[in-house]
Amino acid sequence: MISTFFDVIAAHIEICQYVVMTPTPCRPPVLQGGLRKSDAEELAAAFKALADPARLQLLSFIATQPDAEACVCHLIEPVGLSQPTVSHHLKLLHAAGLLERDKRGAWVWYRIRRDRLDALRAALSTAGVPAPRRAKRA
Repeated sequence: MISTFFDVIAAHIEICQYVVMTPTPCRPPVLQGGLRKSDAEELAAAFKALADPARLQLLSFIATQPDAEACVCHLIEPVGLSQPTVSHHLKLLHAAGLLERDKRGAWVWYRIRRDRLDALRAALSTAGVPAPRRAKRA
């Protein structure tokens, strides 16, 4: 069983899509150069959405649930925040393309968009990037 959010990310690598709502052709990772401004802006928005402890906790909680989904009603207690605050964080994660949501009756259920997390991981991949040469000391 996958135990942490980071294990989930590590288990799903090598999808070559960027953080947009439709798949895009493969592009070089950030660290290999050639990143267009629009691609950089999309990636920055997704990383910004991840740059919050509460949002990382929410993703972690969702990822470790059976079927890797959770009702918004179950997400309040684990992060210790109010329902409006949790809903705000979920809205930001959804807007960044990192979560999918389904309304079931009165509740909304969230699932992680693994392909989007994979794209973020791939964007920072150092595969194919030569290691820096170290200057020899005299």
